[in-house]
Amino acid sequence: MGNFKEINIESFVLNPFKKIGTDWMLITAKNQNKINSMTASWGGLGVMWGKNVSYVVIRPQRYTKEFVDNSETFSLCFFSNAYKDILKYMGTVSGRDEDKIENSNLNLSSYNDTPFFDEAKLVLICKKLYKQDLKPDYFLDNDLDKIWYANKDYHCMYISEIKNVLVNQ
Repeated sequence: MGNFKEINIESFVLNPFKKIGTDWMLITAKNQNKINSMTASWGGLGVMWGKNVSYVVIRPQRYTKEFVDNSETFSLCFFSNAYKDILKYMGTVSGRDEDKIENSNLNLSSYNDTPFFDEAKLVLICKKLYKQDLKPDYFLDNDLDKIWYANKDYHCMYISEIKNVLVNQ
């Protein structure tokens, strides 16, 4: 597990607007003996049902969705800006077409059988609690549907409990 140290979530500090929306993250999950990962810039952190949670959204055509759907847990990995080109690659190439993890030169580790990357600065180990497809009927601002879902490929939202916070020292 490299130089990672688990910290108490109470001491965890992060600006989600910058780390998720600007710097991006990798969502990584395992399906049987295979692992896949994708870059994400939509999501959030908060409290739901008395638990510290993350929420992420994945479009139905993304290969990683199959992995998240078939796993109880997944990781959210946050990197330094030095990895921005790798994150671009991980977000544009499908794991169906090539072994993008191997081609990225990122190194896999796992925590309680949940995969993550050694090069990450911060890792959240998440356990799925809730899953729901976004539906056009529920948009209160119809422009969002028109702007973001021209192909009607609505995201699936996952709310997950943050079980562990790992910091690379």
